[in-house]
Amino acid sequence: MKAVVLLSGGLDSTTTLALAKREGFDLFALTFDYGQRHRIELDKAQYIAKHFGASDHQIVKIDLRQFGGSALTDSIDVPTHRDEQEMASEIPVTYVPARNTIFLSFCLAYAEVKGANDIFIGVNAVDYSGYPDCRPEFIRAFETLANLATKAGVEGKSRLKIHTPLIQLTKAEIIQKGLELGVDFGMTHSCYNPIEGGISCGVCDSCQLRLKGFQQAGVDDPIKYKIP
Repeated sequence: MKAVVLLSGGLDSTTTLALAKREGFDLFALTFDYGQRHRIELDKAQYIAKHFGASDHQIVKIDLRQFGGSALTDSIDVPTHRDEQEMASEIPVTYVPARNTIFLSFCLAYAEVKGANDIFIGVNAVDYSGYPDCRPEFIRAFETLANLATKAGVEGKSRLKIHTPLIQLTKAEIIQKGLELGVDFGMTHSCYNPIEGGISCGVCDSCQLRLKGFQQAGVDDPIKYKIP
């Protein structure tokens, strides 16, 4: 059994990779260098893919800075020091337009070439930053599209399944599940705006959600922060 796993180098995608491995899948990891300001996650993804024994790890370069429109791919400040109410009030400027649609399209192509019927993505609809492409209805719609858009789906030889094992879990529950699977979260990176050396800022939305998760899980976060 082969599975393509979308691997960013973050906490959620690493836990997802570990879950796919536990389920017995042969892992084919896919990472994107899309012009993100937090490029250290690419190094983390390489290390994580190797650590979990992925059969293949592809890093695909797509320059979404050509379009901009996001604090991750444009000269827009990353929001900091926001409380949960502020985070939930609107789709934040860290949203990268159509990112998961683009990423899953590449996953689909990679899966078809490798003969994989399963794609794993670590999207979450509970403790997240309000991105529209992390919702269950988006995933269901894309899975329908995937089975209409591929040779295998049209010929009826196989049906592609998109797995979202974390979609209804809190960040604390994801961390607990990862620890049960033996994930070393010191390998991962979550910060949108790291300082030199890849040290996490501690105050962007992603850092705050991560820190809250570790606090609620009752364990220490093993990575370094500029502002704890």
